[in-house]
Amino acid sequence: MGRFAYATPLQARTHMSNVSNVARAIRPNLPISDPESLRLENLFGVAGKVALITGGSSGVGRMIAAAFVANGVRTYIVSRKQDRLASVVEELSKFGDCRSIRGDLSTIEGVEACVRAYGDRESTLNILVNNTGAVGSGALASFTPEGWDRVFDLNVKNLFFLTQKFLPQLRAAASAQDWARVINISSIGARTTSANGPIAYATSKAAVEHLTRLLARQLADCRITCNGIAPGWFPAARNAPLGEAAAEEWLRQTPVGRLGTTEDMGGLALFLSSRAGAYVDGQIITTDGGKSL
Repeated sequence: MGRFAYATPLQARTHMSNVSNVARAIRPNLPISDPESLRLENLFGVAGKVALITGGSSGVGRMIAAAFVANGVRTYIVSRKQDRLASVVEELSKFGDCRSIRGDLSTIEGVEACVRAYGDRESTLNILVNNTGAVGSGALASFTPEGWDRVFDLNVKNLFFLTQKFLPQLRAAASAQDWARVINISSIGARTTSANGPIAYATSKAAVEHLTRLLARQLADCRITCNGIAPGWFPAARNAPLGEAAAEEWLRQTPVGRLGTTEDMGGLALFLSSRAGAYVDGQIITTDGGKSL
């Protein structure tokens, strides 16, 4: 094998098919062979893909769903609450294809039921967005083992198993030209501290970030990329209890001077799901207006 060692047959085939690309890569200033590939619709277009977004009926999940639906992605949103699902599907279906799966992902049985329900409707999945999560509550001295397990089961364990169980559909959607994508939603809380911050939630999101990197390494053989998004303050029900004073303090500490919007979150998810983001893998992208600086 010379100086190249291949962990898998796919890696070997990929390398051999790219020999000419490697030869070109060491020659600077090559002519642009296909200007059409650089047009916006080809770089960022996602029309015709199929996506599933957990926790897609509110907050960040709803923002990503809106961006996908508006750009021609057949989008499934998953949530426990049927009334909220119905409301968002009605809203988003006015400008695209939005569908729902009612499911409780807090248990492995719920994860398996969600995968079965999706499999009854679709055979492929281009984009999986793992967004659903629990914050947990309680001070350090009063936090319970049951509360800790609830947060970690939903935020980490079941995120992993949902991804695992969707592997057949993700593999079926992936091609050499257009890999399937997994996007895990983290939080800047994974890398910051506060005196009264949600300990279990922040710790679980730190676990999600490293899990994202591990999955990126192992899913590459399946032609699937895995990246994470770490949002700052976006409008969401989980942030409402923090109150206006906390929001104002956040704004004072944020260079951009505002909270996140649907365009901010949706645009980043579109990038990671499109040709423009195809060379991004195993990364956690922070979108917080500079707050974490």
